[in-house]
Amino acid sequence: MKQIMVATAAFLLISAVKVNAQSTSAPAKDGLHFGVRAGVNLSNLVKDGDDNSTTGSKLGLNAAAFLEIPVTTGFSVQPELQFSQKGFKTSGSVLGAPYEYKFTSNFIEVPLLAKFKPTKNFGILVGPQFSFLASTQTKFTVNNSTVEDEVEADNDNLRKNILGGVVGIEAASGPLVFNLRYNLDFQNNNGDGTSSTPRYKNQVIALGVGFRF
Repeated sequence: MKQIMVATAAFLLISAVKVNAQSTSAPAKDGLHFGVRAGVNLSNLVKDGDDNSTTGSKLGLNAAAFLEIPVTTGFSVQPELQFSQKGFKTSGSVLGAPYEYKFTSNFIEVPLLAKFKPTKNFGILVGPQFSFLASTQTKFTVNNSTVEDEVEADNDNLRKNILGGVVGIEAASGPLVFNLRYNLDFQNNNGDGTSSTPRYKNQVIALGVGFRF
């Protein structure tokens, strides 16, 4: 899956170069557009402090509705409402048996993005993102047995509201919009910094395909 995401990122960059080469003049001011988008996340943690534990990236889903509001030629504002799965996974062995542990957090997010469009079909996105924790699940698998748990909503180690940031690029083809984004929390969770509850920030590489009306 990582290879697919890298290949898609390369495709977006090549498409942007081609579009820029074909359209060197500034784009005309566009109209108001509503759109929907869905895709996949590759998420992991940025840990704070002296924690030396190793975490791996895990796959998740994202889905969003967005509104593109033109401000001037080549610049628009794009508020969004998004569902996003984040988290991490670890693996190892216990009593000689291999195990895998997955931690998944489901967020409702509100990105408020500025979009710069040097050409009609290519855009650069940047802005803050406000994330609200909806639910958290853990999944532990060992010896073909799986235990799944819902983490209590009142867990003090989990920050419920998080401020983060988003940067990304998009390439359009008619009503279709393809985007590649990176988002990072600006705030740590509320963990105490121990090996069982490290302080961390979520980070996500997201690929999405949308339809703009």
